[in-house]
Order: sequence, then structure tokens, then C-alpha cells
Amino acid sequence: MATAQQLHESVEGQTITGLLRRNARRFADLPALTTGVGPDAATLSWSQLRAEVAALARGLVALGLEQGDRMLVALSGRAQHWIADLAAVHVGALPCGIHDTLSTERIIATARHSAATVLVLEGEEQLRQWRPALAELPHLRAVVVLDRYAAPADDPRVVSYPAVRNAVPPDDAAFEALTDAVTADRPLALVYTSGTTGDPEGVVLTHRNVVHASLMFHRLACAPEHPRSVLCTWTAHVTERVLGIYGPICDAGHTTLCPAPEQLVPTLRTVRPHGFFGTPRVWGELIAVLRAELDTFTEDRTAVVTQARRTALEAFRLRTAGKELPADVVEPLELLDAQVLRPVRAAVGFDDCRRAFCGAAPLTVADLEFLAGVGLPVHEVWGSSETTGAAAVGTPEAFALGSVGRPGPGVEVKEAHDGELLVRGAVVAAGHLRTDGRIEPATDAEGWLPTGDVGTVDSRGIVTVTGRKKEIIVTDDGTHIAPTRIESLLRTHPLVAHGVAVGDRRRSVTALLVLDEVAAPLWARTNGIDTADLEELSRHPAVLAALETAVAAANTVLSTEERVTRHRVLPGPWTVETGELTPTLGLRRRAIDALHAHTIESMYS
Repeated sequence: MATAQQLHESVEGQTITGLLRRNARRFADLPALTTGVGPDAATLSWSQLRAEVAALARGLVALGLEQGDRMLVALSGRAQHWIADLAAVHVGALPCGIHDTLSTERIIATARHSAATVLVLEGEEQLRQWRPALAELPHLRAVVVLDRYAAPADDPRVVSYPAVRNAVPPDDAAFEALTDAVTADRPLALVYTSGTTGDPEGVVLTHRNVVHASLMFHRLACAPEHPRSVLCTWTAHVTERVLGIYGPICDAGHTTLCPAPEQLVPTLRTVRPHGFFGTPRVWGELIAVLRAELDTFTEDRTAVVTQARRTALEAFRLRTAGKELPADVVEPLELLDAQVLRPVRAAVGFDDCRRAFCGAAPLTVADLEFLAGVGLPVHEVWGSSETTGAAAVGTPEAFALGSVGRPGPGVEVKEAHDGELLVRGAVVAAGHLRTDGRIEPATDAEGWLPTGDVGTVDSRGIVTVTGRKKEIIVTDDGTHIAPTRIESLLRTHPLVAHGVAVGDRRRSVTALLVLDEVAAPLWARTNGIDTADLEELSRHPAVLAALETAVAAANTVLSTEERVTRHRVLPGPWTVETGELTPTLGLRRRAIDALHAHTIESMYS
């Protein structure tokens, strides 16, 4: 594994623009980016990708995009997002991916704060959605739309993507000069934090930040040369940007963009990625597919697979406890994995997956153990936009259930006097963008970044996050309670997609349990319930009884003050659009309090 010094030496002086040039020259014909799967899939090689970036960069300069400008990109999973992002980077502007699911109010707030000069959209529908925000962009010079027929004749600012791409004849010398002008500490991208409360902040990342984070991930993931990967979410969040755009450039990998969430499993089966990062929701959907696959096995095959899963789970639990695997476990496990478990993982395309990660929120112990039992241990990643997505990463050599692993090479994590976790190192962002264009550092004089997370760092250097500093529940008797511990226990039942602990300034802790739109109908069918309707299931006696038992089980390991005294079952699903979740699927606690105020009050009356 790379040391901090080795990683520093490999990162020093590297830029995303320089690495893209390296790939286009050294790996010209290797695949870089594929959109979709099957007969309609389209692939760009590294030389073709760089040529497209150069063409669009020339057109953006002609539109007036300059170094230091901001450019908003609101595109779904398509090659043009990569191309637009990298074209702006070559110019020296700050590209910023924007979630298409944001409310109009949040779009306006982001647009106003960014002071963007160029906006990239898909077509007519999106243009209508963004109309109210355009008035908030006094410096806006152009709106680039992919659909050439969507540009209205009465607004000269709106131009088509093909027109921009073809506006200026090739000029290789000028493009190479742009590449050479980029330095490692130049700002590279603007990422708006999702935020659980209040307006988001714009985080400015540098080339050094993303190259360090990308190479750190590559080495911790034990990735082969030119690794295959699948990007299943849009590139507005920092982790998707690092793993989906910058990481593949750093390791000359091949990324396939999944065109829609419902096509994830077919895409994974086709690509067979070497590594994968997913949120708990994504992993939950993959677990459901794996369980369905196991249910199709014959009795004889089930017996063989069950024995293999027991052995894999035993090994996982030993590693979790920090113990070495005995020789009489290692050899049989390798044989069972190759012959029995690997074909099971092929159901979701993970038969060649070297490392798998989860972020945004922790997986439940039940989910972690299920995946480990099929030979796919999933490790947590902990970080934020301000740490370029990752400060600590779990690996087989450094993890424990409930932890997020050790700080990556070149990264330090320590506890502050009040328990807040502080981070220092090459992944810490340049700072936050202010409305006057300044970049204000987010660190103290010694370079430490306050993360807002509360946790511990043990003697082995393993980091455990116990809650959010600003999300601590303080009951009416002054007891401080971290809701995340309670919520992780509530989510261990397959019926539960979200468990929300409530109790700030109240006499006790209560909980909202939201049914999982994928797992709940499967559970119902397995338990002889003849409906898949979430509303009906949320009132069904068998469901209510199962969740009553789940809450009681959670309470057995909670302190008296933490125990859930009452709960309510909600049908869900909760999404970004319904208002309870952030774009990265975090809980918006204030919004939940407001949206479900009546239900919450009913638990205290």
C-alpha cells in the first residue's frame, strides 16, 4: 500500500489537463468513456475525448468564458457532461455540476451565488425550469443547450452545443498552451454542498486535491491498470466527480455511464467493474437482486452456497475483530469463492470486483454481513465536499463494523476537545467561494478543517463517526444523544429504508420508520401478504408487528436515554423531490420536522 510520501511524489505537479494529454498520447485508442450498454452504446477513446474537449474549449472561449469564471453544468449522465466540465477546466474556469432535482428556489440561490457566466442545459424542458434563475445571473453571457432545436429565436444568449463545438477551427498550439498553463494549485471545480439545513456552500477544489484523492482511491482499491468502472449517478456530488471524471483520468480507466437508475444492474453485468461505489440505497437494490438470485437455486446448490457463505462470513467477522485468518480458513475460502460465490456475484456484475465502497450514509450491519457472505465485503468511505469526498477509507487491513477505516495516505484526522473530527492534508479543499469571488479558506491557521462530524480515532488510527455536531439531540433534561446510532439500528430491518430519531428539546426519543420501496414488497410476498402497495403495507398488522419487534430489539442495545419510546410507520418513499432527502440522500432533518410535524406531535400527545 502506498505511503504518504510515495503518494505525494506521484501527485506532485500533476494536473487533470496534463493527465488527459498523457492519456490521449500514450493510450490514444483505449476506451475512455462509454454511454449506455448494448447496441446503442457509444464509446470515446482517450484521443477522441481530448479532441472533443479541445473543440468545445475553443467555442467556450469564443463565447467569452474566461479564467476564473464559473460555468454551471446541468446535464444528466452523458458524455457531454464530461466534455463540458473538462473544456471549462482547460480555459481556467470553474465548472459546477448542478442536480436536476433541485427546487426552483435552490436553483436560483445557487445560480445567484455562483455568478456564472455560462450555463449548459439539455433542452427545452430544462430551459423552462431555469428561466426564473436566468434573471439572477447578471453576468450570464451564454446558455448552451444540447438540443439544437431548443434555442429560442428571441434570446440571443441561448446557443446550441453543436454550434459552440464547431464555432472555431482547430488550433492545436493554442490548446496545448492552455494545457501547459494549468498548475497543480489552480482551482479546478466548484461543488455545492447538499446541506441538511440552510443554503448550500460552494466548495472550491484544486487539481492537487482531486489528483491526490483519485490516486489515493486507486491504490486503496487495488485497482488494475485501466480499470473498468460504472458511474450510476450524476456528477454534481463530489464523490461522483472524483470517481466518475477525475479518477478515470488519473488511472486511464474506462468509465461507463449508466443512462438511468433502472438500467444499473444490466450495465453492471455488461461492464463487470473492477470497483464500485454506491450509496446505501443503491446497495439495497443490489442486495434485493442477489437475494432473488439465491431464491432460484436448487436445494443441492443452496446447501453448497450456504456453506460457502458461512465460511466467508466467518472470515469477515475475524477481520472485523482485527484478527488474522487461520491457514485452515484462507485456502478453503479462496476455493469456495472462486467456485461458488463468484458466480453468485455475477448476478449483479461483481464477479471481477476487487473492492466495493459505500458512502453518504452507513450500511446496516445486516447488509454488510449479507454482502460479505457472498464474498463482497463493502467498506465505508467518510468525507465531505471539503475533503474532496474522502478523508478516511475502510480496507480489508483497516476496518471495523461501524467504523470508516483509517485516514488515507497524506491525510490526518484527530478529535477536537468537544469530540468534533478535524481533517488536515492534501484532500482539504482550497476553501469556500464567496459572493465577491474570493475563495475563503475553511481551515484554521494550522490547516485543520472542522468537519461537523463527531467521532473517535482509536489507537490503530481507525475512525468512527458517531453523529453530527449540529444534529445532536438534546432532550429536555439536557441529555446529549447522537441520532445516527439509533437510526443505524432501526435500519437493520429490511422493511426500513429510513429511520429518523426525533427528540430534540422533548422528554424522550421517538422515531419515524419509512418503508423501503424495493425491500418491503419483497418482504411482504415472502411473508404471505398479497399486496405490494406501500400505503397498505404501512398499516398491515404483520408489518406493524415486525417493526414493533425491530424497535424492541434496537432498544435492548441502547441506553435508557436513547431508547425509542414510540414510533410511527410511514409508507414513503422519501426522495429529493418529496423534500426529506438531500441530493446525496442525506436526511434533511428540519424539512422532515416540518413535513411530518403532525405525525411527530402525535407521538408526544
